Amino acid sequence: MKTRRTRNQERIIDVLKTLDRSISAQDLYVELRNRSLAMGLATVYRSLESLKLEGIVQSRATAGGESLYSLVQEDRHHLTCLQCGNSIPIDQCPVHDLEVQLNQSYQFKIYYHMLEFFGLCTQCQQTDPVHGSSQ
Repeated sequence: MKTRRTRNQERIIDVLKTLDRSISAQDLYVELRNRSLAMGLATVYRSLESLKLEGIVQSRATAGGESLYSLVQEDRHHLTCLQCGNSIPIDQCPVHDLEVQLNQSYQFKIYYHMLEFFGLCTQCQQTDPVHGSSQ
């Protein structure tokens, strides 16, 4: 059974299709306004949540706790620096086989999964006197 989407949800999907990165709800709100597709911030949040429940949109939290949204395309994995917040995408998926196994064992429809490692990037390691390799 396919859910009928609202015009606002379709607008959000169209904007997300044009982006090559994840985006916060606030930045998406601004992007919609810049494209003369203005809608309220609460509507943006509600639409993103509905699209997430449909398995159309995925979200991930940054080290600072902000949610970033993107269309579900493929599994995305990241190395995220706790100091500067930079997030580096990684291509390998060490849990793909586990996803398939869980899907089969539990008859659980998995839309996507995320794997994120938190630590310090090379640049921040050099400036962090506690965890870095100050030589």
